[in-house]
This record gives sequence, C-alpha cells and structure tokens, in this order.
Amino acid sequence: MSARLMFLHALSPVHAGTGQSLGAIDLAIARDRATDMPYIPGSSIKGTLRGLAQDKQHKDTIAVFGPETAEASEHSGSLVVGDANLLLLPVRSVAGTFAWVTSPLLLARFARDCKEAGLKDIPGLSDMAALQECRTCKDETRLLAQGMVIFEDLDLKPTSISATPWADFIGKLLFPGDDFWQAALKQKLCIVHDDIMAFFARHAVDVSARIRMNPETHTVAKGALWYEENLPAEAVLTSLLLAAPPKKAKVDAQGVFKLVQEMTQTSIQLGGNATVGRGRCRAVLANQGGK
Repeated sequence: MSARLMFLHALSPVHAGTGQSLGAIDLAIARDRATDMPYIPGSSIKGTLRGLAQDKQHKDTIAVFGPETAEASEHSGSLVVGDANLLLLPVRSVAGTFAWVTSPLLLARFARDCKEAGLKDIPGLSDMAALQECRTCKDETRLLAQGMVIFEDLDLKPTSISATPWADFIGKLLFPGDDFWQAALKQKLCIVHDDIMAFFARHAVDVSARIRMNPETHTVAKGALWYEENLPAEAVLTSLLLAAPPKKAKVDAQGVFKLVQEMTQTSIQLGGNATVGRGRCRAVLANQGGK
C-alpha cells in the first residue's frame, strides 16, 4: 500500500463542524477526543476531492473514489484519506505579528506520518523531552521582544536549542520552491510545551458571531444570532493518503495520487459556509523524496 502526505494550509477561516458545543459556542469545530486538538475529518477531504473529480468528469473518478451509493457493493475506492491533524496553529504575537505554533506531540505525530509516507531526513525528537517553554529559530526569528516570546498574556523564554531543522524540513514540503514563505516560516515558527499548545488549541481559534436578518424589518431575526468556531487562516494540518487499488479498479497507486495532484492545482474548499468565504485551503502533496 503506497502512502503520500498531504498538507492543508488554510487561506481563510475553516469551519469543519461536528464538535461538541461548550458554553457560548453554538457551532464548534471537530476535535480529537483525547487531545482536544482541532482536526478536519478525512471524509470531508475525500468528499471535496471526489466532487472536484466529478465536476471535471475525470475518467478515474469511480476507480479512485468508489462507485455511487447504489452500486457501492461492487468494489471499494482506491483512495484512503486520513483525518487532517493540526501541525501549525497561528497565534497572535507582540513581535512578528503572529507565530506558527506547534509542540512535541504534534511534531511526533507528524514525523510518524512522514515515515509512513517514505519521507527522508526527518529531524529528531530526542531532545524535545526537556522542552519547558518554547523554542524558536534563533538567528532567523522575528518573535522576540526584549528576549521573550509574548503571546497575548503569556511570556515565554526561548531555549538555546534552535527550531531551524524543523522549519527547514516543513518549509521545503509545505512551500516547495517558494523562498519567501520558507523564510517566513523560519521567522515565525515556535515550538512550545504540549500543555501550552493545548491552551492555544482551545483559546486561539476564531470565534465569529453570525446573524440572520429579517428581510422586512432589516433587523436581526428572532433567535437568529449564533456563535461558531473556526480554524484560523494560516493554520496548517496534514493528512496521510493511502492508495490501495482493489482488483476491480483499473488504476494503480501512481494514478491515484496523480488524480489528487490534478484536483489540488488550485485552492479547494473544505467545511461549511463556503458562500461567506470560509474553508479556502491550499492542498500540497509532499514530494516523495522529501526535498
């Protein structure tokens, strides 16, 4: 079974729902049960890719995604799409405007998927156990204010160990051939303790107030005010794609990933509220060689 890693880079806030609503949040985003980290369900990603392939009348649509519901028993689809797990979360910073924040846990999950996808030169994780507050890319970082990294009301002291190896590795995969954004990642990457990351994952996401107007009175309709949660723009997630062509499917693994590549040449829309600009994402298949 062949595997490829796909990055999802949010270009606008993304509302991938089905999460449990807490407090004032009426429509929450999907979160892992154990870690409380936001994610985008693989079924949502696969449905979007299937819709794009159908719109373009691609000859391998049924082979890759499976038959329509009425004929679903004939054979399965060749493409398996895993949930997209959070890798980088944008967090407001006193210096540098915002930081791309991650943690040892998120990097460990990412590294595990990278190995499954056959990527090379993955940075090590052995020195992460001692991480207490945060780690930046030292000489390249733009996040320091008087020697500290300041997020909202959290003041974090960076360690002497640099995050540059991870910035280099992720940057080449996420922004292939784009020197500007690779440099931006080095300037903004910050690795924080898992407990701090858990706090950001709960409190650094977008919360928007939505209303429905009464067309006659031009005021808010009764009961039509609600609050919804969104993954913020610039969030980065990763999904593991597997190609397992069944015997009846006339397409190999190379053909499966070629179709996905063709469907992601331009931005795709994930989650709800597309008509109000939500869910626009870059989808990037990582190069197999990791270069």
